[in-house]
Amino acid sequence: MMGRTTALSVLFALLAYAAGAWLTHDFQIWTAEGARRLEVALAPVPAPATPLHGPDMADTPLPLLLTEGGGVTIVDFVYTRCQTVCLALGSTFQQLQANIQEGQRNSPAGAKRAKGTAGVKLLSISFDPAHDQPAALAAYAGRLQADPRIWRFATARDETALRPLLERFQVVVIPDGMGGFEHNAALLVVDGRGRLVRIFDYADMDTALAWAQHLAATQAHTAKAEGAAG
Repeated sequence: MMGRTTALSVLFALLAYAAGAWLTHDFQIWTAEGARRLEVALAPVPAPATPLHGPDMADTPLPLLLTEGGGVTIVDFVYTRCQTVCLALGSTFQQLQANIQEGQRNSPAGAKRAKGTAGVKLLSISFDPAHDQPAALAAYAGRLQADPRIWRFATARDETALRPLLERFQVVVIPDGMGGFEHNAALLVVDGRGRLVRIFDYADMDTALAWAQHLAATQAHTAKAEGAAG
């Protein structure tokens, strides 16, 4: 009898372990946001062909916007009226821009990137198209002292056009009942093929930038090698 009880206990323990492992990707994550980040790292997500526009930018499919000029793009999702998380993201992107500019000043290759060749770029996408059309985005960029060679701002024509992008990148946006939004803020790294490949907390800004710079350098090296072979 005791042996049977022990066997059943072991069986239940194994079932619980298996269920937990399945639900948490083998215990590597415990939250929906963690699951999103793990899934992206394991299987890059191609950007949908959502048309975006912004200051000095006509409607452009997102993949084209991400891949023009080569390089790697760090993307965030914001809305210009935000007084909480987006302010922190704005500050984070300001610091990222300053670090990129510093690298350009200290490196001949970086100076070339400042003129438009491959490197790391920044893109802020507003999920509030009802308010954040080009004029509002331009004013927001001005307040943040954004350098348009490095940091651009865009949004879709309306919420319907934007929805496929939010769904593809699993960006959660919930009205807070006070005219604002709650959303899962993060730094999204998109490669030179327009694929979302990594997601970082904005507190991990330095890691995100270092990873993006390494990826940009790897892409440039691969392209050069392929060009020489051709």
